Amino acid sequence: MLGSSPKIRVLVVDDSAVVRQVLVRELSKAPDIDVVGTAPDPFVARDKIIQLMPDVMTLDIEMPRMDGLTFLRKIMKYKPIPTIVVSSLTPHGSEMAMDALAAGAVDVVCKSGAAYSIGEASGILIEQIRAAAKVNMLRLQELSQKVQKITPMRPMQALRKTTNKIFAIGASTGGTVAIETVLRQMPLNCPGIVMVQHMPETFTSSYAKRLNEVCGIEVREARDGDRVIPGLALLAPGNFHMRLVRDGAVYCVKMDQSARVHYQRPAVDNLFESVALTAGSNAVAALLTGMGKDGAQGLLSIRKAGGHTVAQDAATSVVYGMPGEAVRIGAVEYSIAIEKVALQSLSLVE
Repeated sequence: MLGSSPKIRVLVVDDSAVVRQVLVRELSKAPDIDVVGTAPDPFVARDKIIQLMPDVMTLDIEMPRMDGLTFLRKIMKYKPIPTIVVSSLTPHGSEMAMDALAAGAVDVVCKSGAAYSIGEASGILIEQIRAAAKVNMLRLQELSQKVQKITPMRPMQALRKTTNKIFAIGASTGGTVAIETVLRQMPLNCPGIVMVQHMPETFTSSYAKRLNEVCGIEVREARDGDRVIPGLALLAPGNFHMRLVRDGAVYCVKMDQSARVHYQRPAVDNLFESVALTAGSNAVAALLTGMGKDGAQGLLSIRKAGGHTVAQDAATSVVYGMPGEAVRIGAVEYSIAIEKVALQSLSLVE
């Protein structure tokens, strides 16, 4: 159609013929997506990338002949392409998916199974493809290299009496690196942290463990009823919304499986709205890279409740959807580079 935007060209790589057929059928329902080819293994995929020049690739990481992770590392070195990893909901699959994100994949989705219906999984994948098509791969690679060199701040004198403060973080596409950038800088006496990163169940557990290994503070996947205390960062578990509540004099988190918001569970908006209601002026929230609008309204609620709000700027965001929407609706006090989010946020809770 004259004047219409070009479709997103997608290459599907999976050793299962059934999975390839299902993905082609479901993705082709989106009017802005064109599945230009499929490949049963990395060797065929390599030739089709050169031949078809896709905008986005979906990649199974457990394949014969050459595993997807090895292939991904080669692609990211010689011809970076926005890649969404398609993995099984197994501990091994989750660990490989984390390796893939570290190697340059922009997002991860689970293969359809008990946890997701075909419709749910394809709807999420379509949104991920739209986000991936907008990813600045050079920026993602630069941030991934920089994050390895970040060291924690020393404990800050002004934070000694901040046990009633809360720091909330929300992110999506590109967020695994962005969140790590923020958490690596946190001193041991930082305020209690609650976080949402759009990610399927089991993957959040693996991601939290990776963060705990590289950060000075404790990081773990949240459990229902966990207390939010200084020096601890709690990550919302995949397939559960997480909300902040009061239990007497302390903050706790509660989980539920109510309807998805913006295709997501957990959703940033659900967390941020609860932070606005429960912590109010004692809250600082940061909305980081990601496609769509999730978190923008919640961030606005926190600002209206007297809390402080920060957004990752366009220059360092892999996808400037969520923070950009927050800026547009007036939810953001400070729009800054990801490397400065930690220090700025800590200065606001003193």
